[in-house]
Amino acid sequence: MKKIGLLSCNIHCNFTNYGSALQSWALTHVIDLLGDGRYKSVLIDYCPPSHEKYDPLNPMKNMWDKDIESLKECEFSLPAIRENYHKFENFYKENFQLTKQSYTATNYATIKDQEMIDAFVCGSDTIFCIDEFKGFDDAYFANFDCMRSHSISYGASFGDSRFDENTYPILLAKLKNFKAVGLRENNEIAYLRSKLEIPCVHNIDPTLLLKGEDYSQIIAERLIDEEYILLYSRRFNPQMFQYADELSKELNCKVVNISLRPSYNPNHIMQYSAGVEEFLSLVKNAKHVVTNSYHGLIFSYQFKRPYTVFTREQAGNKIKALQTLLQTNRINPLRDSSLHYLENSLKLIV
Repeated sequence: MKKIGLLSCNIHCNFTNYGSALQSWALTHVIDLLGDGRYKSVLIDYCPPSHEKYDPLNPMKNMWDKDIESLKECEFSLPAIRENYHKFENFYKENFQLTKQSYTATNYATIKDQEMIDAFVCGSDTIFCIDEFKGFDDAYFANFDCMRSHSISYGASFGDSRFDENTYPILLAKLKNFKAVGLRENNEIAYLRSKLEIPCVHNIDPTLLLKGEDYSQIIAERLIDEEYILLYSRRFNPQMFQYADELSKELNCKVVNISLRPSYNPNHIMQYSAGVEEFLSLVKNAKHVVTNSYHGLIFSYQFKRPYTVFTREQAGNKIKALQTLLQTNRINPLRDSSLHYLENSLKLIV
């Protein structure tokens, strides 16, 4: 049995992220299914240098929003933040085979021997975002001897990064570490195909490789007995909160809020402490979802919930690309082609 190491951005973040956990769960799940007993996925516990400063139990000092009100409300939410973090810890321990130890840029070169990993899949998520990671992260770009020619990317995203005459040559050189490149958005694919001699394709997000019913094994029981609107904000947007409040009056139901900003409206039912399994339940049973989260949009679609989506800074490109994909009914063909890419590209590295 070949051991496939999955490298993504999930465990070491300033704030926990449902989408990061679920895209990793979906991708490991699909790889194991495709291998039919020949592959075993391992989630690599990796912390990139730019994230080593993060403290998810005390996230205020590394927040994007530095205004006094945001810091105050984050501090007010600390009990829920910490409860949520420990639920995420349990989710990773119970639903993944994790590496035996944690890795950073300092000790990553030893991973192949330490963990007996045969090949690597880098993705999904914004692991190619040079803004977030302060440059080209060596692990995410397979830039270690143990990874070169033994790695593919799947559903990797550049986020809102912009490349120029100085950074494009570096990008092309790093991508040559892979035997195949799969990207979550297609805006750079034509250019990369013209410059690279390896497969370069558009992938669907791993959470969409599965159907809504495939998440039944990890979804929690219904949390809220009454009808509700689910408000899920990855970054505060007063217009979005106002929209949710107006919609709650129109639909005559309360707002369940899994965002920070608990003092915004005392009538919200706060559920920031919800774990991954509870998040799935809250989306599945919502009367309507209001979100600026990429994966909030995905799981609204997966569970066939009505939704309203807002964009946000550093996520505008991927949210708009996903909306276009959903609106043009291209999910099934892209799911099929993505599964075909994953199955065939794995054969190149094992």
